[in-house]
Amino acid sequence: MAVYYDQQKYESLREEYSFLRFQSYDYHINNQMMSVKFSFSLDDKYFFYPSFEMPSRDFYRWDNIEKDQLDTLIFNIGMAELISYWKLACPKKVYIAPHYIDDNQIKWWKKLYFNGLGEFFYLNKISTNVNDFMSIVVESDVSCKKLHSSLNERTLVPVGGGKDSAVTIELLRNKMPLIPFIINPRGATIDTVTAAGYEMSQAAVINRTLDPTMLKMNNEGFLNGHTPFSALLAFYSLLVATATNSKYIALSNESSANESTVPDTEINHQYSKSLTFENDFRDYVKNYISDEIQYFSFLRPLNELQIANQFSKFEHYHDVFRSCNAGSKTNSWCGKCPKCLFTWIILSPFLSHEKLIKIFGSDVINDESLKPILAQLKGEAEVKPFECVGTVEEVNACLLKNRQDNSFEILLHGYDDNNNLPSIFENILKNNL
Repeated sequence: MAVYYDQQKYESLREEYSFLRFQSYDYHINNQMMSVKFSFSLDDKYFFYPSFEMPSRDFYRWDNIEKDQLDTLIFNIGMAELISYWKLACPKKVYIAPHYIDDNQIKWWKKLYFNGLGEFFYLNKISTNVNDFMSIVVESDVSCKKLHSSLNERTLVPVGGGKDSAVTIELLRNKMPLIPFIINPRGATIDTVTAAGYEMSQAAVINRTLDPTMLKMNNEGFLNGHTPFSALLAFYSLLVATATNSKYIALSNESSANESTVPDTEINHQYSKSLTFENDFRDYVKNYISDEIQYFSFLRPLNELQIANQFSKFEHYHDVFRSCNAGSKTNSWCGKCPKCLFTWIILSPFLSHEKLIKIFGSDVINDESLKPILAQLKGEAEVKPFECVGTVEEVNACLLKNRQDNSFEILLHGYDDNNNLPSIFENILKNNL
């Protein structure tokens, strides 16, 4: 667990760089391909131009979307993108120039920034609070317009390349019209879509590009750390759902994502995968973006153990899924990180030792160098790993499966009613348990 900087560095940067401004956004659609560029300024000393493209697809319906509606969707994506650039120097003020947002929106965005950057503050040893860490100043009186359209009973499924989204797409693909969605396709995401029986031409894709100046500044002493990517994914999903006329956005976040990473705090590596964020986002969408689009996690009623049990049955994904961040660029399992060890443990009650070695390429569970990580996963250390891993209870239940302990069976047959599943999705899920 790396600690990067400290309070003094934080205060110094805030004095030197007093504001971040969301200056503008620009987009155009040519031959069914959308191109978008944002413009951000850090104290008028550094300028950032992150961008993204949506390659053309036959199922996009850009002509049916009014410009005001696209403005709303793209502006909110920009608000989420802004987080990565704010954390460089944590300036005291954030100026919003393109559109007006009201006091409730300001409060909503501050909550997302503060909680979504909880791990960032913790690891950088930064002490602050939600009231004082920054203020948002609105520089426009041009309000965003809500979307008004009649959507089809189609489901957008974001695919991350791990076991969770594979389970979602597998359980839903024969039950309803479905569009896989990928941000920055790589080996595992492409292979998952293919294993599910889709061509990449049937998947929605966004190619997202970070500004190279920010990446350079990360190596020059500015602050760095984890940002809430799943919140960004949520706003991108709204754009894709609108372009594809899809009513449902089905995420693959499980109930385990609600557990804090640092015990007895609200610091959670998976904050933007939590039910708290999901509920907040649904409220924001309903109040400011769309009454029709339904955003929810299909796997929220389940824990990691139940998802692993489902995944173990879908052998056509076993050789293509990847959950290792360290090996993401090479489409491999590193065999040395918390994600690799946790994924091995959670699958171990359902797959043979030999099968797991074949999947991971090494005997991960018996690697002596991973004992400190195992202690973190088991709850024997100060904090859990800052990774998307399951609960301490789930890990220990798997490790104790062959002993006299009923926690494994209790977890395996549980169902969390605290979720947002529409009834048609709940019926599909319950019928597969």
